[in-house]
Amino acid sequence: MTRLITMACIACAAIALLAAAPSAADAAGTPEQRRACRQDAMRLCREYIPDVKRITACMQKNVRKLSPLCRRQFR
Repeated sequence: MTRLITMACIACAAIALLAAAPSAADAAGTPEQRRACRQDAMRLCREYIPDVKRITACMQKNVRKLSPLCRRQFR
């Protein structure tokens, strides 16, 4: 059960990575954006979950390590 909760938090954090969007609907990101960055968020920024600001900063700091699909979301 703990692993399930952790995975849910990670998925939510990946979704929230695009929180810089102007509206609440945009903040969740598109399904494509969530798919593109979920694994990278878990791999690179797991220790910052559930702090969205820190996850976003971590992803931006590690932009060169992101998968090509996720990297495009940060352009």
